[in-house]
Amino acid sequence: MGEFSGLGHLFVLSFLFSFSSFMVIPAITDVTMEAVCPGRDECSIAIYLSGFQNAVTGLGALVVTPIVGNLSDRYGRKALMALPVTVAILPLFILACNRTEVYFYLYYVAKIIAGIFCEGSVHCLCLAYVFNKSDQVGDSNRETLTKSTLWTQADHVGPRGRAAAFGLFSGVSAAGFVSGTLTARFLPTSATFQVATAVAVAAALYLRIFLPDSSGTSCGDEACDPLLQDSSSCSSSASSSDEEISPRLPPRKGGLPSPRDMAALLTGSVALSGAATITFFYSLGEHGLQTALLYYLKARFDYSKNEFANLLLIAGAAGMLSQLTVMPVLAPILGEEILLIVGLLGGCAHVPYFAAAFVILSAFVHPSIRSNISKNVGTNEQGIAQGCVSGISSFASILGPLIFTPLTAWFLSETEPFDFKGFSILCAGFCTVSLE
Repeated sequence: MGEFSGLGHLFVLSFLFSFSSFMVIPAITDVTMEAVCPGRDECSIAIYLSGFQNAVTGLGALVVTPIVGNLSDRYGRKALMALPVTVAILPLFILACNRTEVYFYLYYVAKIIAGIFCEGSVHCLCLAYVFNKSDQVGDSNRETLTKSTLWTQADHVGPRGRAAAFGLFSGVSAAGFVSGTLTARFLPTSATFQVATAVAVAAALYLRIFLPDSSGTSCGDEACDPLLQDSSSCSSSASSSDEEISPRLPPRKGGLPSPRDMAALLTGSVALSGAATITFFYSLGEHGLQTALLYYLKARFDYSKNEFANLLLIAGAAGMLSQLTVMPVLAPILGEEILLIVGLLGGCAHVPYFAAAFVILSAFVHPSIRSNISKNVGTNEQGIAQGCVSGISSFASILGPLIFTPLTAWFLSETEPFDFKGFSILCAGFCTVSLE
């Protein structure tokens, strides 16, 4: 694993950000119910508020994430990463102050705004950062640059090791998820949001102080932007290795990428269009499950913060184990395609604790997709490619709540068409089964 040591600061940032983001999830259902419907275990309004938040956040992220990815190709990953990491502090700070109805609705608005910038942006920028640390330095000047503090042993991680690198990154994020959820399990609700706020501030400071900058291009100006200037302007500094992929977007002067540019990028090959399709349906099932599961467990089994935390801990620990230990070993042997198939099969299980155990397999899905995309686009298109895929996932997060929120509320109400409380969870499972 020494070849990934140059990504250490990115891993620390990912851990802190995931810790602060996920540790509030077990508590937010109880906070929402107490603010909107105090004293009740079933509340359609809370379900619809959650669905509306996810839909608006997904719509905003659909537009913002590809733009942020493209800008990071021009101005560097660190500069663009600072925005979502900093904005994420505000909603946590609001609930750290108080959790009354007024503060909840302030949090609700701030969370929507923050989610537009954070939903997918941090993840896609970190993945593009992994690629840059792996492949940005050309063979001719690699020996010189690896002596500096900015470029370290991670420069020797080639395309064959990219799936393992993405798996490690996802595993570190899962470790933050597990640690945050475990911490929330033993903290009162008020302290949960206070600790989350402090860790979010620490993540922003760590990004500012310790994370080395990694420009999206190997030159430092607009000449290297694949959407803004001639494709020949950056050829002198690009890597000449056999594994380098030519840019798929045509030269384009001025402005940000249009929807047509993004569509052209994703339809440029069968691999990219297939990855986009799988991302959409799998994310639709994921967001549908997220929309339905917590409120189903609250209504059906009277789950509280601690029970939610236990379930999330099982899922998070399984995903962390898989991505940190299993995937780095299997990726070079089986390849991304086989791991993706195995992950999709594991993702079909949607019975709560049974599905949590199968996260060991389903954790392969997203790193495999991202690695496959990274290998099929040019160096200067990494940011926009990862951003487009995150945008597709965000689009699925729009449709998920629009479809599964009324479905969940309907089957949990007294007017359900037939007695099947978990019908929406079954439908979410069908979204992932349909991929196979």
